[in-house]
Amino acid sequence: MTTTVPPSGRARAAAPGARPRTLDEWRPEDPAFWAATGARVARRNLVHSVLTEHIGFSVWSLWSALVLFLGPEYHIDPAGKFLLTAVPTAVGSALRLPYTFAVARFGGRNWTVFSALLLLVPTVAAAVLLRPGVPYGTLLALAAVAGVGGGNFASSMANINAFYPQHLKGRALGINAGGGNVGVAAVQLVGLLVLATAGAAHPRLLPGVYLPLVVLAALGAALRMDNLPATGTGADRRALREILRLPHTWVVSLLYVGTFGSFIGFGFAFGQVLQVQFHQQFDTPLKAAYLTFLGPLAGSLARPLGGALADRWGGARVTLAAFAAMAAGALTVLIASRTASLALFLTGFVALFVLSGVGNGSTYKMIPAVFQARARAAERAGADPAAAGATARRHATALIGLAGAVGGFGGVLVNLAFRQTFLTAHHGDPAYLAFLAAYGVCALVTWGVYLRPGARTPGV
Repeated sequence: MTTTVPPSGRARAAAPGARPRTLDEWRPEDPAFWAATGARVARRNLVHSVLTEHIGFSVWSLWSALVLFLGPEYHIDPAGKFLLTAVPTAVGSALRLPYTFAVARFGGRNWTVFSALLLLVPTVAAAVLLRPGVPYGTLLALAAVAGVGGGNFASSMANINAFYPQHLKGRALGINAGGGNVGVAAVQLVGLLVLATAGAAHPRLLPGVYLPLVVLAALGAALRMDNLPATGTGADRRALREILRLPHTWVVSLLYVGTFGSFIGFGFAFGQVLQVQFHQQFDTPLKAAYLTFLGPLAGSLARPLGGALADRWGGARVTLAAFAAMAAGALTVLIASRTASLALFLTGFVALFVLSGVGNGSTYKMIPAVFQARARAAERAGADPAAAGATARRHATALIGLAGAVGGFGGVLVNLAFRQTFLTAHHGDPAYLAFLAAYGVCALVTWGVYLRPGARTPGV
């Protein structure tokens, strides 16, 4: 029995509760369809996508707050704590690729519900097992399981990318990602609340807070989201194989390592960096927790701005400006570290969060723009416009997943860089120098591939 699309733009299931809701058709590039039903349906799915992704990010970054609770009774040094934040970053990044393809295989609504409920595993496990005396290996396992929250980003972005027309993708993807990224700041605010009220002896309260929120997010997705029809808008393994041969795939992935890798890496590590770099000012976890949420919050709110600016000025231009400013931010942090200026250090780091957020939004806008430019070139060469457009959408969705996975590993590198530099040099200067060099390289790559005179992919 087939579904039909009522005037509200929603598809009805064959029988109440018997099967998930799937739309009969989806034509976001058709202005009449978009005005009549498309915009309303896309907006509703975007709202619940943001909510579930937000909870996913909070669970993924749970250990950025939990490490602040791990006092002397846990017998873990700073290097061990940096490893506890690197592990979920790595697991979440690795899961992003299969999560992207799961949307096409199972449907965006179906996978959102399942992946949201999966977040109960790390939250329940941490709420039950986290206590003094637990072996370090168990803590690593708990941190690794929290990585499932990192996969939600890729499936959510792949799903929302297919809902919106080309000229609105930058803004929609920026809102979706920014709302999710706020989860990093939110979990640190909840951690601050627990520290300020119950104290550092009660870390299990933090994952406990998220148990009902996970259930509510899954319920909202089940009741209000839709599956798109199988029209080639989802990612598939063939599209992945095809984009692996394209230089643009690796260029964009590198840029996302610099933007999102910085954001998530700093988000996980910032509290520990404050405690180690300025241990006299932040001699208790509560003092560090008062500030750790500021950077992730500012960076998350800046991500939609990056998408909107990219819609207007082009993703490559905004990305280049972001990397140039991030290099200046890294230099500011380096100077602050060498002069022991806390005020300058906080200013530079918050700037890095904001600029990486802008760069996240603009870099993701570049993905559909790259393949749209390739589709236009194929049309000029005689290709069928519909086929070229469908191929561009498939490739863009596949790259959203791949770049998200590769970019997430940038966060692993950030945490490992901090771990190594504090372990050997006992300060962060080598890491800040490495970040400065990396942003310079990314700026040069952005200009050389997309903005220099004679660049082969204009309009990105």
